[in-house]
Amino acid sequence: MFGILVSGILKTGRAALGAALGLAVLSGGSIAGKDMVAIAADPVRVGEINSYSGIPAFTLPYRQGWQLAVSEVNAAGGVLGGRPLEVVSRDDAGRPDVAVRLATELITRERVVLLAGTFFSHVGLAVSDVAARYRMPFLAAEPLSDALTWSRGNRYTYRLRPSTYMQAAMLVEEAAKLPVTRWATVAPNYEYGHSAVAWFKSLLAERRPDATFVAEQWPALGKIEAGTTVQALALAEPEAVFNVTFGADLARFVREGSQRGLFRDRPVVSLLTGEPEYLGPLGAEAPEGWIVTGYPWDQIGTPAHTAFRDAYQARFGEPPRLGSVVGYITLAAIAAGLDRAGSTDAEAVVDAFAGLELDSPFGPVRFRAADHQATMGAFVGRLAVEDGRGRMVDWRYADGADYLPSADDVAALRPASAR
Repeated sequence: MFGILVSGILKTGRAALGAALGLAVLSGGSIAGKDMVAIAADPVRVGEINSYSGIPAFTLPYRQGWQLAVSEVNAAGGVLGGRPLEVVSRDDAGRPDVAVRLATELITRERVVLLAGTFFSHVGLAVSDVAARYRMPFLAAEPLSDALTWSRGNRYTYRLRPSTYMQAAMLVEEAAKLPVTRWATVAPNYEYGHSAVAWFKSLLAERRPDATFVAEQWPALGKIEAGTTVQALALAEPEAVFNVTFGADLARFVREGSQRGLFRDRPVVSLLTGEPEYLGPLGAEAPEGWIVTGYPWDQIGTPAHTAFRDAYQARFGEPPRLGSVVGYITLAAIAAGLDRAGSTDAEAVVDAFAGLELDSPFGPVRFRAADHQATMGAFVGRLAVEDGRGRMVDWRYADGADYLPSADDVAALRPASAR
C-alpha cells in the first residue's frame, strides 16, 4: 500500500520525538513548561479550500483522496514526530471572492499552518494572493493556469498538477504529427481556457510553422450554447479542432458536434477529456479517435498505483478518478513537506517544498525550486468506445519533468519577489 511509502517519510520525525521524550524524562517530564505528550498530540491543521458545490464531479473524489491520505499519514504516526494531521475544509463555490474570505478566515481564525486545494484557475490565483499577503504556504492542487507559478508566482505558492503549458506541450507532440494545417479552438472564457489556447498555439507554431488558426470560440464557463458554437466552428472549415471545454460544457459540445458532423473526418485534440470525471458521463457518446489527456485508472498496473487503487476502492466502494489521485498526492506532499521542514514555521515549510521529492501512485514527483511547479505528469492517448462506455486506448504516461522549460527560462517569467 502507498501508505507504507508515507510511513517511510515519517521515520525521521518519530526518531526525533523519541529523543525529545528522553530529554523530557531527564528534565522532569516537560519541555518549556508543557507536557510532552500534549505537544505530540496537538494536531497540525491544514486549511483546505475547493469548489465542492461548483464542480462536484472532480472535487468530491478529490476530497475522498485527501481523506485517504490523511488516514494513512496518521496511522503511520502523523507528522513532526507524532502529531496528527487535521484538515479544516471549506467550499468556495467556484468564486474567487468567497475563496479569499475563506482563506483569510482559515489563517486568522482557524490558525492553520498551510493552505491547500482550489480547482478553478481564477480562484487559485486569488488564494495565492492571500497566501503571499499573509506569508502562508499554499499548495495549489488543481488550478492549471501558468500564471500561478510564473507571471503571478510568489514565494509561498506551489502547484501540484501539470499546468496548461505542460499539458498543451504533451498534446502538441501528437498534434504536430497530424496532416493538417487549419485549426480552430474552443475553450471556456476564463484564465484556464485562455492560457491553454495560447500555449497550444505557441507550441504548435514551433513544431509546425505552417499551422494557422482560422476560428476561436470562447463560451462562458458552464453556459456554452453548443449549437451556435459548433456552427461557428464548422463555418470556418478547419481541418482540426483543439478543445478545452470540460464537464457539462464538454457533454453538450460533444453531442452537438457529433450530430452536426463537426468531428467527421476531422481530428480533435482535447485537454482533460480522458479524465473519468468527464469521460464517464459521455457513455457511448464518447467521441472515438480524439487525442486527449486523461487517466486510464483501470489499465495502470504499477505496484504504487495498484496499491492506491485497491485502498481507495476498499474504503469508498468505487473506483478512483483523477481528482482522487490529486487529493491523495496533495496531502501526502504536505505531510512530506512538514516533516522535511521539521516544524510548522511558514518560512521553513516553504523552503522545505523547494526540491521536495516523494513517491506517488503515478511515480516520483518533485517540486522544482525554480518555479514551484511539481513534475506530476499526465496520460496521453486516444478515445474509444468499448462495452458502451468511453475509455482511453494507446496511452502513455508523459512525465511532467519532460515538459517544463529550464530553470533559466522560467527565471525570467517569475517576479523578482518570487525568486
